[in-house]
Amino acid sequence: MKKAIVFVLFFAAIQILVPQLIGLALRLLPGYDGSVSMQDATMMIISMTASSVAVIALFLYMRWVEVSRNYMLTRPWGVLIWCCLAAVGAVIPSLFFQEQMPELPNVVEEEFDVILRNRWGYFAIGLLAPVCEELVFRGAILRALLQWRPEKHWVAIAVSALLFALVHANPAQMPHAFLIGLLLGWFYYRTGSVVPGVAFHWVNNSIAYVGYNMYPDSSLKLVDLFGSQRTVIAAVLFSLFILLPSLYQLHLRMRKAA
Repeated sequence: MKKAIVFVLFFAAIQILVPQLIGLALRLLPGYDGSVSMQDATMMIISMTASSVAVIALFLYMRWVEVSRNYMLTRPWGVLIWCCLAAVGAVIPSLFFQEQMPELPNVVEEEFDVILRNRWGYFAIGLLAPVCEELVFRGAILRALLQWRPEKHWVAIAVSALLFALVHANPAQMPHAFLIGLLLGWFYYRTGSVVPGVAFHWVNNSIAYVGYNMYPDSSLKLVDLFGSQRTVIAAVLFSLFILLPSLYQLHLRMRKAA
C-alpha cells in the first residue's frame, strides 16, 4: 500500500511541477514580453505532453513498471478488438449514468476546452495520456496493490480505481474515471499487461476528443443530441448490446502470458 501511495505522489508532483518549470523557463527567455502565457493552447499542450513524458521516463527508469513483450507475443488481437468495442459501448451508458447524478463542478472545463479545440491536443489527450496513465495506475499502482493483498484482488482494483478518479482532481470526471478504472483494473488483473487498458483508454479518449469537436457545447445533454428521452433510452440499450457482449468475450479470452 505504501508503494502505491508513493507512486501517486510522484505522479501528482510531476503533473504540478513540470508546468511550473516550463512557465519559469519561458519567463527567463531573453526578450520574453509576456505575450505567451501558460493559458495558451500550445503551452498547455506542451506542458501536458512534457508531464506525461517525464512520468513515463521516471517510472521506466526506476523500474516501477515491468515492460515485457511476452503478452504481445501471445497475439491477443481478439482481446484488443473487444477492448475497443467495449470502450465504444461504454460511452453512452456512462454519460447517461452521469446525467442521473447531481451535477458536479467541472473545475478544468476551460483548460480542456482550450486543449480539445487544438488538433495537437489529441496527441496529448488521445495518445500520450492513455499510455502514461495505464503505466502508472495499472502497471505500477495496481501491481503494487495486488502484491500487497493478492487474495483480495477486487479490493486492490477498487483502491486503484479510486486513486485514478481522485488524481483527476475534477469532480465532474471522477464518477466516470472510477467506473472505467474498475474495468481497466480488471483487464490488468486478468492479463498482467497494460496493453488492453491502453487500447480501451485510447478509444475512450479519442471518442471524447471527436465528440467535443463535433458538439463543443458542454451543457448539451443526451436528449439534446437524440431528440427525445425514448431515443436516449434506445441508444443506451443499443450501447449495452455492444458493451455487455464485449465484456463477456473479454471474460472468455483474457489470460496472462505463459
